[in-house]
Amino acid sequence: MRTGLAQFESLVFAGSVVLAAVFFTVGGIFMKLSDGLTKFWPSLIVFTLFATGAALQTLAMKREGLAFTYLVVVGLEAVLAFLFGVLLFRESCTPMRIAGVLLIASGIVSLRSVS
Repeated sequence: MRTGLAQFESLVFAGSVVLAAVFFTVGGIFMKLSDGLTKFWPSLIVFTLFATGAALQTLAMKREGLAFTYLVVVGLEAVLAFLFGVLLFRESCTPMRIAGVLLIASGIVSLRSVS
C-alpha cells in the first residue's frame, strides 16, 4: 500500500501532466486565433499558456523520467487537440481519425503499464 506522501506525489504528477496538456492545447487554439502571430492579444496568450504548460511539465518531470512524462503530455495534448478541433473549429471527425486518437490513448495507457 502506498504511503500518504507517495499518493500525494502521484496526484501532483497526474495533475501537472493533465494541466500541462490542457495549457499546451489551449495555447494551440490561441495559435489558430492569432492568425500567424499577427494579432497581439492571442499571440501574447499563446506564449503565456505555453510557458505555463512547460512549467507544469517540468514539475511533473521531478517525479518521472523525461521520456514517459513528455510522451504522456504530448499524447494527451494530441487527444485534446483533436477534440477541441472537432468541437470548436468543426474539423472532420472520420472513423480513421477516431481510430488514430484511440491508438494514441491506448499508447498512453500502455506506457504506464510497462514503467
